[in-house]
Amino acid sequence: MQPPGFSADWYRAVTEFAHSTPSWVHPVAEIGTDAGLLLFAALFVAGWWRARSGQAPAMGLALAAPVAVVAAYLVSEVSKTFIEEERPCRAVAGAMNIAACPAPGDWSFPSNHSTIAAASAAAIVVAWRAMAPLVLPLAALMAFSRVFVGVHYPHDVVAGFLVGVVVAPLVVLLVARLVAPLVGRLREVSFGALLLGVPAAVPGPARRPVHLPPAPGPGPEPGPAPADVTMPDVMGGVHSAPPRR
Repeated sequence: MQPPGFSADWYRAVTEFAHSTPSWVHPVAEIGTDAGLLLFAALFVAGWWRARSGQAPAMGLALAAPVAVVAAYLVSEVSKTFIEEERPCRAVAGAMNIAACPAPGDWSFPSNHSTIAAASAAAIVVAWRAMAPLVLPLAALMAFSRVFVGVHYPHDVVAGFLVGVVVAPLVVLLVARLVAPLVGRLREVSFGALLLGVPAAVPGPARRPVHLPPAPGPGPEPGPAPADVTMPDVMGGVHSAPPRR
């Protein structure tokens, strides 16, 4: 596969800029392009630990996140074998790469690093949304670093990023849905509870106290009920009145 001309031009511009930066930036960029993957691995462990006190669906998402990254990586790696794009550090004349150029046969399109970084960020966001402001910029920086050190074209990292953000969330949601019932059953045994934790008790709704009326105490005896007044009584009273003089 031949790279687009504009992507080769952008590659030259970025790598020339990289070489114009201070010398201490070069090893930092070369180490950082791989060290970011270790940070994502640490976040996966933190997400698992956080989910130990959550319900089964939360733990299912935490366990599915690394699986989703592996799935996205496989899609990227298989694509490389069919597309077979040469690395720019060999294909571009006068390439000024900071990192060592990968061996022949290690194809360029799409970027596996970008795929893994984007898939990790997307999977973490699905399972732990509050981490989005951290992981999404980190994934974008890692993708850019692959061009900065000179081992990928810009279109390689864009394609890898898209593979990661599309494949990972779909796999996370699918795997988590399958794993959540198993998490609930494993938590019922000692080893499963040790590995997956026990969810925190969910407090029920507070009940309002019921105030009963006081029991009737001793009181005066009720008197006889007044006799009902009937119409004949009224009429009789009228007739019995003395006549007026």
